[in-house]
Parts: sequence; C-alpha cells; structure tokens
Amino acid sequence: MGVNSDQFGRTDRSAGAKSGASAWWEEVRATFVLAWPLVFTQLAVIAINTTDVLMMGWLGPQELAAGTLAYAFYTLFFFFGLGLLTAVAPICAQALGARQYRIVRRTVRQGFWVAILVAMPFIAVIYHARPVFLFFGQTEINSELAEVYLRAAVWGLLPALWLIVLRCFVSALSRPRSILIVTLLGVLANALGNYALMFGNFGFPALGLLGAGITTSIVNFVMFAVMLTFVSTDRRIRRFAIIVRFWRPDWSIFGSILKVGWPIGVSVVSETGMFGVAAFMMGLISTAAVAGHAVALQCAAVAFMVPLGVSHAATIRVGIGAGRRDAAAVWRAGWSSYGLSTVFCLASALLFWLVPLTLVSLFLDPDLAENAEPIALAVSFLGIAALFQIVDGLQIVGAGALRGLKDTTKPMVIAAVGYWVIGFGSGYYLGFVQGLGGMGIWIGLAIGLTFVAVALLWRFAILGSGLSYPEKPALAVA
Repeated sequence: MGVNSDQFGRTDRSAGAKSGASAWWEEVRATFVLAWPLVFTQLAVIAINTTDVLMMGWLGPQELAAGTLAYAFYTLFFFFGLGLLTAVAPICAQALGARQYRIVRRTVRQGFWVAILVAMPFIAVIYHARPVFLFFGQTEINSELAEVYLRAAVWGLLPALWLIVLRCFVSALSRPRSILIVTLLGVLANALGNYALMFGNFGFPALGLLGAGITTSIVNFVMFAVMLTFVSTDRRIRRFAIIVRFWRPDWSIFGSILKVGWPIGVSVVSETGMFGVAAFMMGLISTAAVAGHAVALQCAAVAFMVPLGVSHAATIRVGIGAGRRDAAAVWRAGWSSYGLSTVFCLASALLFWLVPLTLVSLFLDPDLAENAEPIALAVSFLGIAALFQIVDGLQIVGAGALRGLKDTTKPMVIAAVGYWVIGFGSGYYLGFVQGLGGMGIWIGLAIGLTFVAVALLWRFAILGSGLSYPEKPALAVA
C-alpha cells in the first residue's frame, strides 16, 4: 500500500506559479485556511486545561494553588515531548513539498517510537513529584495535593504524545479539521469527567483533584484512539499506512526527529519552564499569589493559543515552500503568518486592558472574601500580560517559521538565554531583590519574551532574505 498521487502538493505548486500581490494574497489565504482549524484546536486544548482550572477553583483556593503547581510540573515534561515531536511536522511538510511520500509514513511511525522513548522516564519522575515540590520550598499540603493529581494524570502522557504525532501528520497534509473535531470531543468528555469525579455527580464518588487526574488520563487515551481510527480509515489518509509494520525501525528518520526535535523541545521548555518556575516563585510569596498567577496565566494562555496555532501553520507553509525549493514562497509564508498573528494579538491586548476584572471573575467568585486578594493580584498581572501580547505572538510565530526551515539549534540558544537568563533573572531581581513581588515576576516574564521575539524575528529576516538552493534537490534547507 503506498501513496503515488500528487494531490497533496497540487495547490502549492499552482500558488508558487503566481507572483507579486496575487502571490501574497494567495499565501495569506492558504495560511489562514490552514491556521484557523489549528487555532481552534489550540483553543480546544487550552479549554481542557481551563476547565480543570475553573473546577479546581470551585474546590477552593487551596486546591487551585496545588493544582496549578502540579500542572506547571507536568507541563515541563509534556511540552518537552511536544516540542521534540513537533519535528514530525516540518519533516513531513518538506517531504510533501518534495513529493517524497514514503518519508512521510516513515516519519510518523518513528515519531511514535520517539514518543515511547521519552515518555517512560518522564512518567517515573512525574509519579514521584512530591519531594521535588518540597525541595523547592512548597508547603506540605500543596505538595501532597499536587502529587495526588499527578499520580492519576501521568498515565495519559504517552497517548497525549502519540496524539501530537498524529496532529503533526494531518496538519502537514492540510487536514487539520479532523484533530479539531477530536479535541472538541475531548473538551466535552473532560468537563463531564471532572463534573462526575471531582464533585461526586452521576453516582460517582467526589474525588477532588484525584478525580481531575483520572479524567485527564482517560480523555487522552480516548482522543488518541479516535484520532488513530480516523487516520486508519479516511480514504485520503489511510493510503500512508502509518501503523503497518509498526515494529520496523528506520534509524535515519528516528535520528532526524531527534536531531531536529530536541532543540525545539528545549526551546518550548525554556518558555513554559519560565512560566512554571514563576508559579514556584509565587508559592514563595503566598497562596493568594499562586492563585492570582494561575488565573492571569490562564487568560494569557487562552489568548496565546491563536498565535500558537498560526505558528503551526507557519511551520507547514514554510516547510512546503522549502521542500519545493521556492525561496519566495518561504518568505511569503513566514511574513504572512507574522501579520495574521499580530492582528489578533492587538485585539487580545485591548481586551486585557478594558475588562480584566470580568475575565478574572470567570475563575474566582468576587463575592467571596477569601478571593479578594487573588482577584486583585490577577487583575494587576493581566495589565502586564496586555503589554506582552504582541511580542508573545511574534516569538512563537518566529519559532514556527524557523522550524519550517529545520532551523532549531540557534533558536534554542536564543530561547534559553532569553527566558532563563534575561526573563527569569529580571523577574527574580524585580520580584525579590527590589521587593515588587508578583508584579516584578510578571515584568520579568515580559522582558524575556520581548528579547526572544526580537531575536527570532531578526533571524528569520536574515535567513528568509538570503535563501538560495543548489540544483540538486535535498530535503533539508539548513
């Protein structure tokens, strides 16, 4: 069984034949068509986490603080795996652009292998998280409750990583609506599962944070199973036969995924880790600071899903242009993605400025006296989040465009320096040395994001304007 049709590259070749304003409008249209299901998929993904945060808030500030710490720890590992496996997208996109369809199926299979490789040690570490929380100065009760959640949620890590592989696969094929539908089903299943297992509805016991963790694992398994069924039965996609001879290794592609992907994983962890460590730093201030940080970060994270979805589209569009060895298409794809992201980020920044209390009240009841301090802190944090909306969008789209060129190592260095040296360093200095508390920590986050955004934009401008290709076809640009 094989793929011998050129249907997946036909639209892109016709677009490449255009020039001038027509080519730019065609690229904007193609990027938008690819991006909007990816954007809504990311919004659906964050809706799952937002549902968890909302319902943890209903349990009380203590459970919300513990759940926030647990999620911050879990995401350090999940997002490294996500970043690593994101390499499947540019490899598949460049292979499709070059009409090398066998590489696509082999890449997906080896992506599953890589997911297994990284999940096993991660599960062991996450399962025993309590000593880590205590080591970093978290309270005994927060550490205990966080581990309760993690010991149930960790079993969904591997299917969640496998789902990332499938998402990259269908996105490269310009079929992202399927993953959107599956993720929307996951949102519904997660809400119902939390309602049943956290609060004891539908005849189930009230398990609190344990119920949230159990629901997380079940939903990840179900979403992966449904998505695998789709790609195995869809008329256009099943011809890739991604699970036939699953056991057969392809060490060259396995190595390529690791080579391209590990810098992406480090870059993603550098950013999410900065926000995760910020949660730990808030824990050193007060439980109210952790809760306020959680709410503000959740609002910012929801807005961030739009440029994140656009960045995935940028990776695919730039990768296809690179696979076709079309430097002009690469340039248009990158800057079209920048433009789409910036328009939305301006709108989200305005929203954070105008109605911060309304947004925060969705998570914490303003009529409860115990929520007064977390709400005030969350509103002040959102004011800073409004300032860094633009740069946050620019940095993630820049990273996505560069990944389409398989340029991942230098962006990793930029991210590590920007987030951990500049962002974390300035946040610690302003928050604790200068005594600004949580506000100082959030100002540090904004400084780190700004540095990375400017550096990545500059790098794409240099690479995109200087691309040239030898006559002999090759899969990689860089």
